[in-house]
Amino acid sequence: MSSSFAHGLVIGKFYPPHSGHHFLIRSAADACARVTVVVMAAGRESIPLRERVAWIREHWADEPHVAVVGITDDLPVDYDSEAAWAGHVALMREALAAAPPAPDVDAVFSSESYGTELARRFDAAPVLLDLGRDTFAVSGTKVRADPAAHWEEIEPPVRAWLARRVVVLGAESTGTTTLSRDLATALRARGGPHALIRWVPEYGRELTVAKLASARALAPPDEPLPTVSDLEWNDTDFELVARRQNQSEQRAARAGGPVLVCDTDALATTVWQERYRGRATDPVREAAAAMPPRALYLLTSDEGVPFDDDGLRDGEHVRPWMTARFRDVLTDAGVPWLELHGDRPTRLARALGAVEQLLADGWELADPLG
Repeated sequence: MSSSFAHGLVIGKFYPPHSGHHFLIRSAADACARVTVVVMAAGRESIPLRERVAWIREHWADEPHVAVVGITDDLPVDYDSEAAWAGHVALMREALAAAPPAPDVDAVFSSESYGTELARRFDAAPVLLDLGRDTFAVSGTKVRADPAAHWEEIEPPVRAWLARRVVVLGAESTGTTTLSRDLATALRARGGPHALIRWVPEYGRELTVAKLASARALAPPDEPLPTVSDLEWNDTDFELVARRQNQSEQRAARAGGPVLVCDTDALATTVWQERYRGRATDPVREAAAAMPPRALYLLTSDEGVPFDDDGLRDGEHVRPWMTARFRDVLTDAGVPWLELHGDRPTRLARALGAVEQLLADGWELADPLG
């Protein structure tokens, strides 16, 4: 369609961005030669400004005439105050000045009643859409109150940020993979958005399979085939494991449901590197530090669990040390964690109860300034 306006303005907190916000931006993009989206976030709010800007930029990356900029706005909201209006509009103009050069704003697109007054202050046309939320029955308030109930209204990067990440870790042959798989399956049975819940496998096991296959392919034909005990592990291997684990986790979080179940993570890799190399290197520690927040760690105890040598394990003798080391690392990290004992059904019941409590407690996102 031909452009009705030279430069459309869309402002909002986008806390977080949802389908209603994108409807507003899309309407502006289809009616304007240029669009500037100004994200205005207060410092007290739980989702950082840079994240919101990045999410909206990603969504509109294929629309070069849509620019997204952000600015911190800690001014009080008071629609009856001239000083408050002047302060907010000044910040909007400051953000516009940081955007790519564009004609003066001649249209303000809004789904709020204040859109008319805001347009007047820009000497622009007010384009008011969906004030009653009849087209998209969603709002930032609703999403913050219950993200899971509005999961279909938010985009993959927002889902990844909001997903409650539950990590199962433990020494070799203590049931970590079994528990993490069982937990993901049980959570999917809740249905709705939870049916999307993903399980992230352990990359270290995948690498072990690959290293063992390579070692056997290179073995002289007149010698016994190497076993997992013959493999040599170097720091580069663990740095690769940490990087691949983070990548797999992030891909799954973007595609998954409100909970993400992980069979180990980069923090666990620091302990595995200690076990094989004597210490964790900076790249592995940095990969662990770069991980999104964890909602819960579940440590599978080695006590009372027989060692099952499946051909890829060689650490029965160090299981007590590793369990103790995981306890220390989790405690030092200051993260929520539970140690699980007992048989398979007992462990699953306790893990499931802990995750159900996480969901019942909600996301606890701070209220916006206003």
